[in-house]
Amino acid sequence: MHAPDWRVIIEPARLVGVEQFHAPNGGVGAHHPISDLGAEPFLDPAHGGCQPGAYHSIAHWLIVPRPADYHPSVPEDSETDVDRTLPRWLIPGITIFWTGFLLTFVARHVFHRLADLLILLLVSLFVALAIEPGVNKLAARGWRRGRATVSILLGVLLAFLVFLIAIGTLVGGQIADLLSESDVYIVDTVTFLNDTFGTQINAQAVIDEVNDPNGRVQQFIQGQGDEAVRLSLTAVGVIFQGLSALLFTYYLVADGPRLRRVICSRLTPTRQARVLNAWELAINKTGGYLYSRALLALLSAFFHWVVFQSIGTQAPIALALWVGLVSQFLPVVGTYLAGILPVLLTFLDSPIKAAIVIGFIVIYQQVENYFFAPRITARTMELHPAVAFGAALAGASLLGAVGAILALPAAAMAQALASEWGQRYDVVDNHLTMIQQPRRSTPTEQHPSSQDESTQTP
Repeated sequence: MHAPDWRVIIEPARLVGVEQFHAPNGGVGAHHPISDLGAEPFLDPAHGGCQPGAYHSIAHWLIVPRPADYHPSVPEDSETDVDRTLPRWLIPGITIFWTGFLLTFVARHVFHRLADLLILLLVSLFVALAIEPGVNKLAARGWRRGRATVSILLGVLLAFLVFLIAIGTLVGGQIADLLSESDVYIVDTVTFLNDTFGTQINAQAVIDEVNDPNGRVQQFIQGQGDEAVRLSLTAVGVIFQGLSALLFTYYLVADGPRLRRVICSRLTPTRQARVLNAWELAINKTGGYLYSRALLALLSAFFHWVVFQSIGTQAPIALALWVGLVSQFLPVVGTYLAGILPVLLTFLDSPIKAAIVIGFIVIYQQVENYFFAPRITARTMELHPAVAFGAALAGASLLGAVGAILALPAAAMAQALASEWGQRYDVVDNHLTMIQQPRRSTPTEQHPSSQDESTQTP
């Protein structure tokens, strides 16, 4: 304790560590209520510091008790040891990352190399699903599966070759006729344009431009020589891929029971039943859908052939086959795309014939939608036009023209599998769920609930 002013200057013995704060009032007196605090005097430089006679300005640092390990203002003399050991998961994590990266790169490379083969197998699978109902019927009559498969595949191949030959003959004949009678077509076209739109085009000038060896038309024709070679090589590749697809299809259908036994041998009996039911459903629905489309195509080709033959259109059989196949296997817009070719060919001959063709195509489309299609597809399955159109767009985006063709049987199979999945319930009666019948019916027939209520009313 400082004697002159009786201030406490001793540190309490029970404190281990201290943190000093400046006391602005100059210290703590003996009469202070906090008697456990001590203070240590020092000279205040603001009031004279160590100058003589400046002891009256002695200030004190208050001694505040703190824990022994708390020294924020005191630098540590010794450095604590830091654990520099790597985490145990670091090396396995790096290994897994690079292994996954390399496997992904290898998988992408392999998929890019085998993309054509995978598409070929996909085509073979859908063709196998399409022809297996016919093979099963022939096998039930005593045919061997191999012979039945070969017979159906040869029939499909023959029909496809007939279609290609007919279209090729039509296109080749039209090109030869266009080259040999180019002057006549030019004069007729120019005359039609001048009479219809009031233009003043000189037909002889157009003929001279077309026949000029250094003109743009002749140079374009001469420049197509390389394209002809490229198209020939492409045709050879397509033929090879088609034969490969037929070979895979043959093995998938002829050895179908053996393949299914191999797959089912790895499954439990319950799963075997589910897989076989789904397989049978896919075969029946996909094959039925394709057979119904083929039958509708034959009907369309027959009626269009009658009209084309009656009006004297060139190559009526080829045009009828073109309209029948394209209209049935390209949803929604197939009919109108298929009608472009016969309309153009008949328009060059006579605009009146072209108008007759357009009118018949529109009328037949309505007859098919409301009369032929519901009766033919009643036992198989009918795709909604929006579903078919969306599936064709998606298939074309993924696999091009092949995907657009395969999208329809794929959508049919998916719809068939989805229709058998899950449990169905009765739909509540509501005006939003009422379906109007295409024919005239009584109010009780239009709303099933009213019919049920009438039967329950005494």
